[in-house]
Amino acid sequence: MDRSARAEAGEDDKADGRAAVLEAAARAFMQDGYAATSIDDVAGLLGATKGRVYYYYRSKADLFFDVHRESMRQNMEGAGRIALEDAPALDRLERMVRAHALLMMTHLPFQRVSVLGVEMHLAGSTTPRQRKTLNEIVELRDAYEQRFVDVISQGIAEGAIRPLDVKMVVRGLLGALNWITVWYRPREGETDADRARMADELTTYLINGLRRDEA
Repeated sequence: MDRSARAEAGEDDKADGRAAVLEAAARAFMQDGYAATSIDDVAGLLGATKGRVYYYYRSKADLFFDVHRESMRQNMEGAGRIALEDAPALDRLERMVRAHALLMMTHLPFQRVSVLGVEMHLAGSTTPRQRKTLNEIVELRDAYEQRFVDVISQGIAEGAIRPLDVKMVVRGLLGALNWITVWYRPREGETDADRARMADELTTYLINGLRRDEA
């Protein structure tokens, strides 16, 4: 890497610099898709040279994989952690669903790329190293889904959730929530309160289908 690129990258704290590059990459992949996005496109959104991008990432594929890792970190910290709290299962599930819905809106670039991208790459041609990384990402996703499986199973045992096929319910639940990344478009003037209201309404709709009727 040339001296000017090193100087440019050195202006920021390394962690913040990497986060900024990753944010720009998520936006670029969301706008144009993986195949059509170049390192130049990422640099353009970042307002920097592509040397700045290469300071942190050696390839477009590495950027893509880190976007997925970041989306899973967001999900686990924002919603997955709730599964481990000491509270009735139905209450935890409701909060997890609401948190996941909000994440789909507040971190839209990362979440849309994550939802639509992994299967595309698993189905396509990849190098052994890329396939290994993709499998690791799938394991992260499976661990996140397991948090929902565990909480719903606990809710059934507590008599608060209808006795349904848990894995099928989780796939349907997360499928509905992840689809937010397809239809959601931020509106001009939209506020945090607006997004919270949408998350609340979606949560009510989804949870009511699982809640066990009181005798």
